Order: sequence, then C-alpha cells, then structure tokens
Amino acid sequence: MTPATPRIVTCPTCGTAVKWTASNELRPFCSERCKLIDLGAWAAAEHKIPGDPVNDDLLLQELED
Repeated sequence: MTPATPRIVTCPTCGTAVKWTASNELRPFCSERCKLIDLGAWAAAEHKIPGDPVNDDLLLQELED
C-alpha cells in the first residue's frame, strides 16, 4: 500500500505551496511568521467575514442602560 500524496495548499499570507499533512502544525501557513501576520490582520480588522452585522442583545441592553 503506497502512502497517499499529500494535498498541496497555498499559504494564505504569502502564496507559498504548503503540504497539508498532520506533521505540518502550521497548516495552512508556511511559517510561524505568516501565521502571525494573518493573526495581526484579523486583530486589526483587515479581514472580515461578509454579511450583515449581528446585534448582540446583551451588548444592546448595556448600551441602553
């Protein structure tokens, strides 16, 4: 039985080809640097999930008080 060929994905930060394997703990990123760059972009609200904003009832209640 031959081992399956690992799936190759593109690093979302730099575009480098990355093997999607259990031994690659950084997947889908190619490096810790690219992982941290992506995390920083989310923290700075540079990445957003499309759709309508959701109003949190608890937050709205706090604002009304």
